[in-house]
Amino acid sequence: MPWKETTSMSLRNEFTALAKGHGVSMTELARRFGISRKTAYKWLSRDAANEPLSDRSRRPHSSPTQTTGTCEQAVVLLRQKYPQWGGRKLHRVLLNNGHLNVPAPSTITHILRRHGLMPDKDVSAQGPWKRFEHALPNDLWQMDFKGTIAIGEGRCDPLTVLDDHSRYSVILRATPDMRGATVQAALTEAFRRYGMPVRMNMDNGSPWGSPGGDSRGLSALSLWLVRLGIRVSFSAPAHPQTNGKEERFHRSLKAEVLAGRVFTNHAHAQQAFDAWRDIYNTVRPHEGIGMAVPSDRYRPSPRPLPEALPAIEYAPQDTVVTVLSNGIVKFKGNDIKVSNALRGLPIAFRPDDNQDGIYTLYFAHHRLASIDMREAD
Repeated sequence: MPWKETTSMSLRNEFTALAKGHGVSMTELARRFGISRKTAYKWLSRDAANEPLSDRSRRPHSSPTQTTGTCEQAVVLLRQKYPQWGGRKLHRVLLNNGHLNVPAPSTITHILRRHGLMPDKDVSAQGPWKRFEHALPNDLWQMDFKGTIAIGEGRCDPLTVLDDHSRYSVILRATPDMRGATVQAALTEAFRRYGMPVRMNMDNGSPWGSPGGDSRGLSALSLWLVRLGIRVSFSAPAHPQTNGKEERFHRSLKAEVLAGRVFTNHAHAQQAFDAWRDIYNTVRPHEGIGMAVPSDRYRPSPRPLPEALPAIEYAPQDTVVTVLSNGIVKFKGNDIKVSNALRGLPIAFRPDDNQDGIYTLYFAHHRLASIDMREAD
């Protein structure tokens, strides 16, 4: 199967970066990217020989033979290419590109100021602060929309998904709306390529959850994720820091892609997103992961997307009840409101081993609520 023409270089760069890890076999990774093993090894061979993957590679290649003079000139050229990057990022990229005697980040900052390329107060000078980080790739993916941007034909709602451990941008999609079906289509494509995460975290609004009424935070999209065996969690209202890495990613996206740009249509926006995502994942050093690039730390998940939703199974001690069309279940002579989103699906009442009359409600592996049936008697 040929590469998609509009994103061929992004896919080739991404494939060669991921193939250097040990997340899945070469055969499985090639299948997920829609190419043959022969094509996969061809691109890996070219990459190992430092040959371009096409006539127009988006990946920058700087070397003493490509710069016309001193390392200071290389610093200036790199800053002009990536005007939002400060001394620490430029320092690491120069090292990654094979430059010798690279100046210290503070010296690079002075060079930029001498050339008028950095104001006296720059965002890169802010002090570091520590975030919690999951131990392995695909332990947690964070998901959100950037927020609506105007394009020539109407609106665009950039959908973003980020791996917590590596900061790898799994999805950056110029979607036309925020509907659950749109998100599910993007996630299906991502699951087929990267495998499935252990958990996903979103905010509690639509289409991820349903914060109002008796829905218990569930939506059709979140139920689909649960049925795939993915744990879902929701940020508390008014606490965006729960998805802090996503928020930081959105600031970078705004500063490096969206600011001052006008897109004529979704395809135009997606082209810009693909180019920047490739740079973000494989070139741009990230201070939160020790100035590594995300592709250095990311590995595809060994959990493939199943062809059909798995059957819903419960433990032998559970009492399984089907949710009625109005979102109510009948249990021990009582009507209990569960969730309209669960209508027609089986849920389980699991008794507490230590307290009679206390039950925990589950949908598949997802805990819904704790019910005290002693109060209903």
